[in-house]
Amino acid sequence: MATPSDGSIFRRRSLFKAAGLGIAGAAGLPVIAACSDIETGSGSSQETSGFDFLPEYKEWPLPVEPDLIGEPPNHPSGFTTYPEPVPAIENVPSNSGTFEITVPMWGEAPSPSEPYFAAITEACGGTQVNLRQADGMTYAETSVQWLNANEFGDGIMFFSWMTGSNPNFQETVVNTFYDLTDIVKGDISERWPLLAGLPTASWGQSVWSTDPKDPDSARVFGIPGSFSGGPGNAVFARTDLLEADGLAMPTTVEELLEVARAWSDDAGGRWAFGGLDYLTPSWFGLASADGWAYIDGKLVHNCERPEYTEWLEFRRTVWDEKLVHPDIPSGTLDGQALHKAGTILFQLDGISWWQGFVDQAAAEGLTGSIAPLGALSAKGREPLVYVNQSVDSWTFLRKDLSKEQVEEFLDFCNFASAPFGTTEYELLNYGVEGTDFNYGPDGVPVYTASGAKVVQAPVNHKTISGHVQQFITGTPDMVQARFEYNAALKDFAEVNIFEGMRVEGPADFKSAAQVLNDQQNDIAYGRAELSTIPDMVQTFLDNGGEAAREHYTAAYDKLHG
Repeated sequence: MATPSDGSIFRRRSLFKAAGLGIAGAAGLPVIAACSDIETGSGSSQETSGFDFLPEYKEWPLPVEPDLIGEPPNHPSGFTTYPEPVPAIENVPSNSGTFEITVPMWGEAPSPSEPYFAAITEACGGTQVNLRQADGMTYAETSVQWLNANEFGDGIMFFSWMTGSNPNFQETVVNTFYDLTDIVKGDISERWPLLAGLPTASWGQSVWSTDPKDPDSARVFGIPGSFSGGPGNAVFARTDLLEADGLAMPTTVEELLEVARAWSDDAGGRWAFGGLDYLTPSWFGLASADGWAYIDGKLVHNCERPEYTEWLEFRRTVWDEKLVHPDIPSGTLDGQALHKAGTILFQLDGISWWQGFVDQAAAEGLTGSIAPLGALSAKGREPLVYVNQSVDSWTFLRKDLSKEQVEEFLDFCNFASAPFGTTEYELLNYGVEGTDFNYGPDGVPVYTASGAKVVQAPVNHKTISGHVQQFITGTPDMVQARFEYNAALKDFAEVNIFEGMRVEGPADFKSAAQVLNDQQNDIAYGRAELSTIPDMVQTFLDNGGEAAREHYTAAYDKLHG
């Protein structure tokens, strides 16, 4: 299953939270068959390196060096002090275009009239980028309908984990989105120096082929987001609540169960866990992404391994023993609010929740502290840690935009790619001084209540394109803690067996995997018995899993000979 990075774990909810997507969006867009230039649903494999048409990489010199030097990508460097920001763009272009970009949104969507958005338009040179904010919990699934109906504005942003919901994303990309190749190939540093400073690997991962069997048909279709590396998600513990009950931070799955049993009180309205879906397979050594591991000379899917049954037994145990919030299956809960309130002890969330908890608690006058669990494993196995293995996201533009419109939008993306230490980054990530943030005693920006609501939203203009470099930033103590956390986990990072290639499974495999995921939840939430696991595994294999093994094996063999 794809892993949501920096996203809510409670994704299945109402279709939209924000107005502005129109009657069709509110009612559910019609499913319209897409035109087909490549074979539908057959799956594809796309090499992501060795191209001669990518933007020429030109290092963009940082205005200031980080205080903590790591080993990127899984152990990024960090800033424990806040530098005096300097402008990244010397000659701001003069533009006047307006774009509507569909993006996912978790929580309450802020009003477009907030000063934050007007300040960005002014600072970037006049381009107005309006965000059509759709419910992130259902975004991946419902985006298929918007794309088929050609109802996504001038562009759409996807986190990489979302693309698997599309029956054939490769087909969608080449048939629906603008081919950027002729605009971005070669030396683009004069007009877009920050985009030229994005890693070549990020641009390589933004390539799709109009004919997967013809390498010469590969083209650049996506504007890459950031390549951050390291763990994108974690299970966070309310360390103050553990301490109050005399409980230690668990270091194994077995210890975690002991702590959960000691702390939970169903009758008293407190439960150890919220959701336990997309990260916890790692505790049992199961593979991330599409779930394939290379074992004893062949590709094996997670569901075929004994550890898969162990994982579902764990999830069923915590449910049966009432260690999980009883309303989690509804998908309507705000896990972060429950965590702040102390209703749940452990919260599975994006890694940014660590700093987010601190910022929101300060803005709301709350007390408490959180920290992520380390590299947990069950039965004494070597831990496995899921890490980011691709760019976080892509922004795609509709194919009927003019070249001039695309170039203006790339002007905006160049602005949005400014890294930490620049005035552009400060505006995008902290907002307007005095309205969205104030400088704290240590010089670090501190969100106001408005900033925490409007600017700190996980997705807005700051995620439209990637930063030239990614760093750990925030309060000094938090930066140091995250730096040490990454150092402690980096040796357990999962190895990507498909590095250098993006493999999209066949449509039947995706459908079978979704059915399997639903059946997993049925077991986890007491709606089906553990004894049904062999039957559901066989159904998965018969309905797409076995055929997909051949597809993924061919890709693996191409990579590894």
